[in-house]
Amino acid sequence: MKEVKKSFLSVDGNTAAALASYIFTEVAAIYPITPSSPMAELVDLYSSQGKRNAFNNLVKVVELQSEGGASGAVHGALQAGSLATTYTASQGLLLMIPNIYKWVGELLPAVIHVAARSLATRALSIFGDHQDVYAVRQAGAAMLCSHSVQEIADLAPMAHLLAINASAPVIHFFDGFRTSHEIQNVEFLADEEWISLLDKEKVEAFRKKALNPHGHAVTRGGAENDDIYFQGREAQNLHDANIVKEADELFKTISKMTGREYAPFVYYGAKDATKVIIAMGSVTETIHEVIDDLNAKGEKLGMVKVHLYRPFSAKHLVKVIPNTVKQIAVLDRTKEPGAIGEPLYLDVVAALKAEGREIEVVLGGRYGLSSKDTQPKHIKAVYDFLSAKKNWHSFTVGINDDVTKLSIKVDDNYHIAGKYTSCLFYGLGSDGTVSANKSSIKIIGDATHQYAQAYFAYDSRKAGGVTRSHLRFGKEPIRSTYYVENADFISCSLDSYILKFDMLKNLKKGGTFLLNTDMSEEELIKVLPNRMKKQLADKKAKFYIINANKIASEIGMGRHTNTTLQASFFYLNQDIMPYEEAKDWMKKFAKKSYAKKGDDVVEMNYRAIDAGNEGIQEVKVDPKWSDLKIVSKKNDSEDDYFENYVEVIGSLDGYDLPVSRFMSYELLDGTMQNNITYKEKRAIADRVPVWHKENCIQCNQCAFVCPHATIRAFILDDEQVNRLPEDERTDVLDLMGGPNTKGLKFRIQVSPTNCVGCGVCYVQCPGKKGVKALEMVEAKSQFHHEEAAEILYKHTECRTDLFPTTTVKGAALLPTYHEVSGACAGCGETPYYRLVSQLFGRDMLVANATGCSSIYSGSTPLTPFITDKNGEGIAWANSLFEDNAEFGFGMRVAVDYRLGQIVEILEKYQGEVEEELQSLIKDYIEHIKDKNYVRTIVTSLVEKISSSKCEGIKEVLKYKNDLVDKSVWIVGGDGWAYDIGYGGLDHVLANEEDVNIMVLDTEVYSNTGGQSSKSTQTGAIAKFAAAGKKTAKKNLAMMAMAYGHVYVAQVSLGANPMAALKAFQEAESYNGPSLVLCYSPCQAHGIKGGLTNSQLIEKKAVECGYFPIFRYDPRLSEQGKNPLQMDCKEPNFDLFNEFVMCQTRYSQLPKVNPDHAEELLEKSCNDAKKRYKAILRMAE
Repeated sequence: MKEVKKSFLSVDGNTAAALASYIFTEVAAIYPITPSSPMAELVDLYSSQGKRNAFNNLVKVVELQSEGGASGAVHGALQAGSLATTYTASQGLLLMIPNIYKWVGELLPAVIHVAARSLATRALSIFGDHQDVYAVRQAGAAMLCSHSVQEIADLAPMAHLLAINASAPVIHFFDGFRTSHEIQNVEFLADEEWISLLDKEKVEAFRKKALNPHGHAVTRGGAENDDIYFQGREAQNLHDANIVKEADELFKTISKMTGREYAPFVYYGAKDATKVIIAMGSVTETIHEVIDDLNAKGEKLGMVKVHLYRPFSAKHLVKVIPNTVKQIAVLDRTKEPGAIGEPLYLDVVAALKAEGREIEVVLGGRYGLSSKDTQPKHIKAVYDFLSAKKNWHSFTVGINDDVTKLSIKVDDNYHIAGKYTSCLFYGLGSDGTVSANKSSIKIIGDATHQYAQAYFAYDSRKAGGVTRSHLRFGKEPIRSTYYVENADFISCSLDSYILKFDMLKNLKKGGTFLLNTDMSEEELIKVLPNRMKKQLADKKAKFYIINANKIASEIGMGRHTNTTLQASFFYLNQDIMPYEEAKDWMKKFAKKSYAKKGDDVVEMNYRAIDAGNEGIQEVKVDPKWSDLKIVSKKNDSEDDYFENYVEVIGSLDGYDLPVSRFMSYELLDGTMQNNITYKEKRAIADRVPVWHKENCIQCNQCAFVCPHATIRAFILDDEQVNRLPEDERTDVLDLMGGPNTKGLKFRIQVSPTNCVGCGVCYVQCPGKKGVKALEMVEAKSQFHHEEAAEILYKHTECRTDLFPTTTVKGAALLPTYHEVSGACAGCGETPYYRLVSQLFGRDMLVANATGCSSIYSGSTPLTPFITDKNGEGIAWANSLFEDNAEFGFGMRVAVDYRLGQIVEILEKYQGEVEEELQSLIKDYIEHIKDKNYVRTIVTSLVEKISSSKCEGIKEVLKYKNDLVDKSVWIVGGDGWAYDIGYGGLDHVLANEEDVNIMVLDTEVYSNTGGQSSKSTQTGAIAKFAAAGKKTAKKNLAMMAMAYGHVYVAQVSLGANPMAALKAFQEAESYNGPSLVLCYSPCQAHGIKGGLTNSQLIEKKAVECGYFPIFRYDPRLSEQGKNPLQMDCKEPNFDLFNEFVMCQTRYSQLPKVNPDHAEELLEKSCNDAKKRYKAILRMAE
């Protein structure tokens, strides 16, 4: 056999799949969904860079409006004779099921690459398991499983070859996140090696079979009756059976070429094994480690790796199981309620029976749902359980099931000493820690040629959550597909974490701990918890500190400490590579990463790298610390839910929560309690605003624009002022605003431990005589103000009657029902959400589409919504991505149905009740849609009904919480409203029901990483539009206005806050469908100066015509008036180019697409002019 050309690259699983799939793809139909989106993004990038496929062509990449649309486009491309591929996960794969059946029946070589992910049930989860792929197993497609990043590189090309050779669709899947996002050193065969395996005759046969009016004019997809449908399905049996044969041949060929063993089922372990685990996915890498360790100690263990899950060949499975095996455990990464076992278990049992193989014990078990970490100790527990005196089927491992008692015992002392160096980095979401570690692992892999592995764990908050980077590197292949729990080196980028997390439990004896802090050694030792001191001493650890915050600030990098800490890591670990060599590599990667952002950015990173060793200071660990006693602090919140559920998860100890905990607090169905996020007090900002009252004009703009509601305005009387801490009582102003304000005080209050430090309030503050009333200062210096914030935010009645709520000043004084969300610092969406909550929060029933807004509003257990002291507040739920309009519509229908029941009862007995009650009933029915009026009479109505002599009327009391109408809001982003959910949105608008729709328009799929949507404007660079979007922004407002009965507004808080206030209030008062489109700057835009300038960007977007603002009210038409009211001046389109070029999504266009940049930018401006003129025509 000739020498096979190979090369090594450090890549993650998604990249390996994208590189492989590109070779054999002609058409890629794509749609974003986590965690599979990077595959599609990379294929689009490769195409834009001119990469050629096996047919010497560029791949044609088309973005669709949904996964269902993507699968339909794949179907069409295949029928027209092009080899087509798509990439998806989770609910996205489920939306493709109807088309998968069609591909199977029509013998089409479609390929889907799936980063397997959990399905949304009682809650959504973006993390990995096999629920999605098991849900399509019945469709008939071939299903090929890769267990590692290396296997993806080997088997992703095979998926395409198998599809072509067998004329059958293939679903190639691997574990979402654990494998899709894990970085490894991977050996790739050269593209030409794979191309040499392509059967060109079969490709040609596929093309000849395609629909073609000029050579193959036939009819497909007809409707069959009961007489022949059955036979037609059975006629494909021989074709389907051939898939296994074709796969087997390819496995053999690939095994020879790679030197790695592949087959439908691969056995690993002792030849005379008595106990075997059968599994598929990344867990088999961990099982491999455990087998090696325990067999070396005298055990006889083995495993069977499943590669070809469908068709499931009983013959091939039984053939690889040693004759000595007496006990088998089948591990499934899914849960199928109501079944007698999970899918792989049932397949194995059926296969053993079919082949006549008798095994004494065959047990099925569940593990690892939603990327639940599976350590070697869990695998050992499974092997031990097989031979336990008492064992049971349908066991679970890795959790504590203290309810149904299905979980098995685990030996927590069992660990495997890996032949590698392991590191663990704690970071803050969006601080660059993860990016720096991705760079580090590639440097180590490429520079030292060591095997390297990186995996990143983070919560689903948009920014500000804790991140953990798990890095390993050594001279042998690394199979440890689980978290680092015995690290040689731990780094922490935020010193407040020392009080929150038990980080050093994961440090090995003699390990090194690096902490980024602005405290001196003396200050640090004073606040360092006894637990941490004792751990440092007991483990004889080395302890270093560095003030990377100061270094980053002085260099001009803001809060991005990642580059300096990366350099510090290499300086403290020179056994990996010499520090000077590491610096050269870091600078090489910095130039590659930041060159597009300008030479000044590159130079800043160079200086940060050079400073990585200069500020490091060793803290001497006192051996006496070993004698310290650890006293666990009892939370004095008296909130059992917060203390025993929320805080446990927040401390990264959610893994230890028992099943029984989820039987309490309404958790069983996924319910979360309101009033939570404020209590968390994350203290993640490095700088927060401080109020200088002497410069304040009491405009309240700071509170009005705050994305997290952590700076608020208060009107206080003397009694309320005296409740403040004594040293805070003079920090007030006399309230301005006329005679009604006499004797009242005014105060701006910041919650420094909840503030995320975005600085939007500071930029917005007009100040007095050119001097701002806010100053951004070091956060810790302001923590003493938190007591005052607690008093005012949570224990002070808001005075809201002195200023009109149609003004910024008056609206900002309203209590918020949306606070301290998980949104990014400076988020452009949340000021709208917070404002709507202030206006209508106590009546709001919200349907929220999956996306950024659902994540920052509902990342369990953290919800920013408020329930007030009266028990009223926002009632919120998320269904799916695609169905949100219908979901909210259903809520409205239910509310109206209940109101109808109430009216029916009242009218039925109205003549039998007392005269005063009759009058109240009449008044109620006449004003039933006026929530504010009904509130003034509802208490009296309930009292009169309760005391009425008419017993029949009292049936209404069952519905007393429904007497006041609800404000139904349907909320989501542009990916939902413009794309995947548009069909439902259009239907709801057409139906004239009283719903309010708020679209938070970021012009990209923000939640999945910034992919292009139909809202993305011409010329904008986005994922899925790597060379700039070529088509115009969809004019959703115009389409809605065309109905004539829909209230429509486009608003921009930064441009005209009064108009935005009017729009929301008019939309709510309109008894019919309303649509409010909110311009929302996003970090994906790459705004110059960052999201600190989000309000300024909103203003400029309107001024230049990029996003005109207006209100269209059908009620005015009925009055013979112009329904369209423009809320902006005539745009100055001469400013258009200046506006777009202050965002990297446009400013990089001349670099990435120099031939067409000018043309696209000109088209973008012309498209904006057309949209503006089209809107004006609605007034004619």
